[in-house]
Amino acid sequence: RQHEAPRRVKRAWVIPPISVSENHKRIPHLLVQIKSDKQQPGGVIYSIKGPGVDEEPLGIFSIDKFSGKVFLNAMLDREENDRYRLRAFALDLGGVTLEDPTDLEIIVVDQNDNRPLFRQDVFTGHVVEGAEPGTCVMTVDATDADDPDTDNAALRYSILEQGAAGMFSINATTGEICTARPGLDRETMGVYNLTVQAADMSGDGLTTTAMAVIYLDDINDNPPEFTKEEFSMEVEEQAAGVDVGKVFVHDKDLAGSPSWLAKFTILEGDPEGAFAIRTDPHTNDGVLSVVKPLDHEVRDRFELTVSVQNERPLEPSVPTSPRALATVRVRVRDVNEAPVFRENPRRISVLEGTPPGTAITTYTASDPDTHQIQTLSYALLYDPAEWLQLDPHSGTVRTKRELLHPSAFLQGGWYIALVLARDDGEPPLSATGTLSIEILEVNDHAPQLQPPAGVLCGRPGRGGTLLLGATDEDRPPHGAPFHFQLSPQHPQLARNWSIARFNGEGQPGQPLLTAIKTPLNHFPHCPIPPQSLPPSLSLLPAQVHPAPAIPPCPPCPRGCPGVPAVLVALGAARVRGRRRALRKGLLQRSQDDMRDNILNYDEQGGGEEDQDAYDINQLRHPELFCPRAKPPLRRDAPLSSGTPLAPRKLPSSPSDIEDFINEGLEAADSDPSVPPYDTALIYDYEGSGSVASPLSSIVSSLTDEDQDYDYLNEWGPRFRRLADLYG
Repeated sequence: RQHEAPRRVKRAWVIPPISVSENHKRIPHLLVQIKSDKQQPGGVIYSIKGPGVDEEPLGIFSIDKFSGKVFLNAMLDREENDRYRLRAFALDLGGVTLEDPTDLEIIVVDQNDNRPLFRQDVFTGHVVEGAEPGTCVMTVDATDADDPDTDNAALRYSILEQGAAGMFSINATTGEICTARPGLDRETMGVYNLTVQAADMSGDGLTTTAMAVIYLDDINDNPPEFTKEEFSMEVEEQAAGVDVGKVFVHDKDLAGSPSWLAKFTILEGDPEGAFAIRTDPHTNDGVLSVVKPLDHEVRDRFELTVSVQNERPLEPSVPTSPRALATVRVRVRDVNEAPVFRENPRRISVLEGTPPGTAITTYTASDPDTHQIQTLSYALLYDPAEWLQLDPHSGTVRTKRELLHPSAFLQGGWYIALVLARDDGEPPLSATGTLSIEILEVNDHAPQLQPPAGVLCGRPGRGGTLLLGATDEDRPPHGAPFHFQLSPQHPQLARNWSIARFNGEGQPGQPLLTAIKTPLNHFPHCPIPPQSLPPSLSLLPAQVHPAPAIPPCPPCPRGCPGVPAVLVALGAARVRGRRRALRKGLLQRSQDDMRDNILNYDEQGGGEEDQDAYDINQLRHPELFCPRAKPPLRRDAPLSSGTPLAPRKLPSSPSDIEDFINEGLEAADSDPSVPPYDTALIYDYEGSGSVASPLSSIVSSLTDEDQDYDYLNEWGPRFRRLADLYG
């Protein structure tokens, strides 16, 4: 196989790059001439195509089609287009291509026709005052449109002007500005204006300038100072929350910065903390104010020592100096002050019913103005019930009328009045004092029984009841609860009457109900004459009318329609001592003959106070109390029961006591004066005046420690259980 030999390229058709300087002014300018080796009879036709010929920008280049000369027809600008790539063609007269198209490259050579340009006209930077040399502040930079690979774009920076101090320097290549010297002081010069320059051709070509403004940032290198050493001010007494005056300071640091703001302190002269000082944020001055009222009579002038310093501490590099001090003298002006009631409110107690004209208190005020001679006068500002009268000069309060309960002007037993004290100063001032009067309750009303009178049926053998209550116009502790008892002036009433609590303790202001039992014996006697009683007692007349179905007893004397019983209500009496004495007396009697103290234990309505309900003498001698032609028979008595026709014989020995009791019970069953068999008995209540202790005394020695129950062992086997419990 035979290798093809490489084709030889004709040198005349290969066109090297053509260089042309921008801004060439001799137009048209021959750039190059191209030729084809394939000459034809009649010649060769040449043409070029590309940017600058038949593409934008048009008309820059042209060619002579017969000679092949290429011409420059316009000035070039390298900054717009630094090179042009064209195509050259060779044709015969018939338009047939003689040569392959070849490249024609035209390079535009740069000229230093562009000045450097700073990116901004003014550059701004900050540096703290007192910065060390070499501290970088900012960088200025510029650009050049010329070819960066030539000196046409090689820039150099410099500071043309910055003042006489020469505090800053600039890096010629990078444009970085740094401090060159120590001693930057914002208080001396706070802003530096530098004129910087950029030049191409490494500093020898075209130039441009810009401004570099450098601000010095403040540091706290200057402490505040008072404008003078002493300040004088005045303030009225009793004024609080008001400004007295200002103290003025000066600080060289930047106004409004933390290094400038002042902080004031009162060091001496105000032990009670009556003054305060704050900083005016706009002027940085100290504003002195009063926070507690001042009293001219106590102290009429103050001398304060005030110090000032910055909110931010001084820089460590700043030499230390003592804090600035100033003396502030404050004079307290005297003004008229209102009177003062030292005791407000004044509380007093007065008995109700105090007669008019009684002095109950002297309520006066004091005048704080001890350096002024003034007179105080008094008046009643509020006296809703018009119960009081007031001496305008001495302040003595007297009763104008009786102070009584109840009243709509009392609040929980208190009467409120207001007293006005006024001075004669200029201007006159006044003060109000509250007088609280407690109206003490007096036991001046006797309790009233409800109902005030009662009527009972006196049917023999049937006890009746009367429900009682009481009211009292007095307030506690002189009102409810009440204590009810039979009249102590007539002890014989206890033989036929009993009284007991019915509904518990009751509530204050509500009647306490009691139950009263009708007599179990007949009433052959006339009423007891009324007795004089203390004001805390009340009487109740109770008339007992005989039942018509029963043969009447001997009539009472004229003027005696019935037999009254007198009841007495006592307020909150304590009868524990009387109960003990009564119980002790009963126990002593128990050592005697017990046959005369037989109790009806199957009827428990009267309790232990009802021991006189059945008189044994009535069983022995019923004819002595109410003689009858023939004893009436009980309709509800058993058929075998009978009534003894003659007095019973007393037992001769204790062993006959059982027979004696059985006989007595049989006689009592036939007695018409005892309750019938179908009578409703009260088993849940045993009276209010029991002489015995509560059941808790079985296991307690609080009230029965002196009681001896050994005698129960002598009463026989029926009382052995009680002996075991109490012995």
